[in-house]
Amino acid sequence: MSRVLRASAIMAAGTMVSRVTGFVRSAVLVAALGSAQMGDAYTVANMIPFILFDYLLGGVLSSVVVPSIVRRQKTDPDGGRAYEQRLMTAGVLGLVVLTVIAVLLARPLIGLYTHDWGQERIEVTVTLARYLLPQVAFVGVGALAGAILNTRDRFAAPMWAPVLNNIVMIAVLALYYVKAGPAGADVTAVSGSDLTVLGLGTTLGIVAQCLVLMVSLHRAGFRLVPRFDLREAGLGEMAKAGSWTFLYVTITQLGFLVTTNIASAAGDEAPGAGNTAYSQAFQLFQLPYGIIAVSVITAMLPRMSRSVAEGDLTSVRDEFASGVRLVASLLVPAGVLLMVLGPAVTVLIYSWGNNDPANALYIGSVLQVFGLALVPFSLFQLLLRVFYAFGDTRTPVLIGAGNTAVSIALSFLAAAVLPPEYVVMGLAFALTVSYVVGTAVAWRLAARRAGGLNGRVVAAGLSRMYIAALPAAALALGVLWITRELADLTPFNAAIMLAAGGGLGMVLYLAFAQRMRIPEVGSIVGMVAGRVGR
Repeated sequence: MSRVLRASAIMAAGTMVSRVTGFVRSAVLVAALGSAQMGDAYTVANMIPFILFDYLLGGVLSSVVVPSIVRRQKTDPDGGRAYEQRLMTAGVLGLVVLTVIAVLLARPLIGLYTHDWGQERIEVTVTLARYLLPQVAFVGVGALAGAILNTRDRFAAPMWAPVLNNIVMIAVLALYYVKAGPAGADVTAVSGSDLTVLGLGTTLGIVAQCLVLMVSLHRAGFRLVPRFDLREAGLGEMAKAGSWTFLYVTITQLGFLVTTNIASAAGDEAPGAGNTAYSQAFQLFQLPYGIIAVSVITAMLPRMSRSVAEGDLTSVRDEFASGVRLVASLLVPAGVLLMVLGPAVTVLIYSWGNNDPANALYIGSVLQVFGLALVPFSLFQLLLRVFYAFGDTRTPVLIGAGNTAVSIALSFLAAAVLPPEYVVMGLAFALTVSYVVGTAVAWRLAARRAGGLNGRVVAAGLSRMYIAALPAAALALGVLWITRELADLTPFNAAIMLAAGGGLGMVLYLAFAQRMRIPEVGSIVGMVAGRVGR
């Protein structure tokens, strides 16, 4: 566990700074654009590049590319360097072609993710998309660089590079807000020059992030030498292995397409309760996951892949179980506190500039529902890495298909029976239920593959963590009730709630967990205490 903890701590520090600056970025974004029609237009336009990246490369990186690089590093006479150069060459060529095609198809791509939007709003969204779609190439190249760095146990740069992107975006959004003023939140009044600033500035942030990763990769010994002998890159074998991953991403993107269209329709009928509300709540929900779980997952996958290659299933089981307990030790209280203090978080962040405070409060209500999903969502992602370590990309597809079917069915049910202002909250609940079901199924199948996953030990640990979190939840509820009884929920009062309810609640959890001798919490507290004492 100590190796995972050290690697995870380095990544978590970078991710923490990234997420904190991301908080500021989100606050400035909503202040400049609002969370109604203009905010929804930007949200849809900016998600398309990442959907395309995830569809064509994102899933393959974790399921196929990283294990393939690890194997080549162990078997190739040059330690896999030529193989890495071929992968980078193929990636750059493919991403450039994809980007050009995507820009040409901006209008139909936007049409897939919108529902009965007016012509002016569509034009603004398409214009933004044409500026934003070049991000595909830079996100992809940066992700390939990050994957190669991870296989060399260089975890810091991929976690710290987004900080520069956030800083650039904060500056761009501040410029946009000053330049556009109130018109910046109105799709009928925003100017073409304002859209240029917003679109090109957003892409510039991703370019800066990519450059940081490439510089770090160069320092790690990688040399960007174009190699066009791509037959030696094993692309056919990789495509065959990744075909199941493509199918998995296709299925999950189908679910996202349904979610986006339902949220778009709800936002038309209840402004402020559409795509931006869902997107911002989901981003905040992923904050603890990104800081804690992603760090552990990134460190786990290369190690489990090596253990599988060596036939050491005991190490696979131990690595997974320790990773789950380490992740849950902080995600359990985080999820509980989100369910209580979600509105305080969003009022503090989003009640500024061009955004309506009532819309900020609504985002918090959605965040409370997402808090239920934090632990099952994170466990599901950890379980997928067990299959990927074994080179199994088929089983995750089958699980993902069931996951998405549950989510789509519940999403349509929410759209049919709930009033428009509650639909997005229903979508968040649909996602929660789908991951609870998916985690249960994935655990059984992964346990069969690995010869067990130390389920009793993990279940006992999780139970103790939830018990330790109960006093923290009670404290947070008490602070929330007292504050709301004395005053309205303003940004200042929200800050008090978070400091007293959230901060003291987490301290209370750590104290109870220490008394209950939960080892993962003890390791974290000991590491922090040791660093503070230096």
